[in-house]
Amino acid sequence: MRRREFMTLIGGVAAAWPLAARAQKPTTMKRIAMVHPAEKVVDMTINGPRAFRAFFEELGTLGYVEGRNLLVESNFLVLAFKAATATIPIVATAGDPVNAGFVSSIAHPGGNITGVAVDAGVEIIGKRLGLLLEAIPKPSNAKFLGSRKSWEAASGRMVQDAAGHLGLSITGALLDGTIDEAQYRSVFATMEQDRVDALVVSAEVVSLTYAQLLVDLAAKSRIPAIYAYRETVALGGLMAYANDWADTLRRAADAIVQILKGVNPGDIPFFQATKFQLVINAKTAKALGLEIPPALLLRADEVIE
Repeated sequence: MRRREFMTLIGGVAAAWPLAARAQKPTTMKRIAMVHPAEKVVDMTINGPRAFRAFFEELGTLGYVEGRNLLVESNFLVLAFKAATATIPIVATAGDPVNAGFVSSIAHPGGNITGVAVDAGVEIIGKRLGLLLEAIPKPSNAKFLGSRKSWEAASGRMVQDAAGHLGLSITGALLDGTIDEAQYRSVFATMEQDRVDALVVSAEVVSLTYAQLLVDLAAKSRIPAIYAYRETVALGGLMAYANDWADTLRRAADAIVQILKGVNPGDIPFFQATKFQLVINAKTAKALGLEIPPALLLRADEVIE
C-alpha cells in the first residue's frame, strides 16, 4: 500500500469532535470515515447539526461532494489511528496536539499529522472561570471536574493559575483511570455532601461522551456548572464557553483537501481555533434559583429558553 492510498482525520484527545477520513485511488472517488464520541451516526451528515453541515459544505465548496466523488463511512475507532501508522496522512481535531503527543510543534507538525488545535490554553480557562463568576459572584467551594491526569498535568496548573488571578480558590473533583458512570456518580455524591456551589467541567472528550449524565447529576445535586461543549448546554447544562465547531470543521475540511491535492500533512501547520461562543440555558438557571445578570445574557451568543 502506498503512502497516499488513504487519509485519516481524527481527534478527541483533550477536547474535540473526533472525525476520521481516508482518500483512496482512483481519484474519481474518495472515501471519508467519521468518528464522534457522542454524536449519532445518522447525524454526521450534511443534513445533521450545524457543525457537520459546515464540514460537508466546505468540502463541497472545495470540490468534494458526497455521492458524486465522495463516499462516507462512520464509526471508526479513533485512538487506534495514531498507533497504527506513521505514514498514512492524518488530520486531527484535538485539544492540544503537542501535549497529546501527536506532534512536536503546531507550526511545523512534521510526520503524517496535521489538523486543528481547539484548546486555546490558559486564556480560555480564565474566560470560563470569569463567566462562571459573573453568574455566581461569590462561590465558597468551587471545583474542577476532570481526570486526575489532566489535573496533575499542565492543564490543571493552568486552571489553578487562572483561578488565582481572579481571586478564586478552586480544587479538583477528580476521576481516576478508566472513567465511567459509577465514578461520576460517586464524585457528584461527594460534591453534593461538600456543598460545592460552582463547577468547571474539563474539556476532555469524556466530558462530552457523558454529557447527559453530567447534566443530570449537576441538576440533581443543584451545582451550577460551566462546560466546554455547547451540546452539554443544549442537553440542560447551565452554560458553556465553547469552540465554534462549524468553523473548526471547515478548517479541518480545508486541510483534508490540501492533502487530497498532494500536500504533505507535516508541512501544513495546525490551525489554532480562535472562535468561541457563550451559550446559556436560561431554563436551567431558573431551576437552580440563579438570576443571570442581564449584561451577561446580552453578551451570550445563544440563550436557550
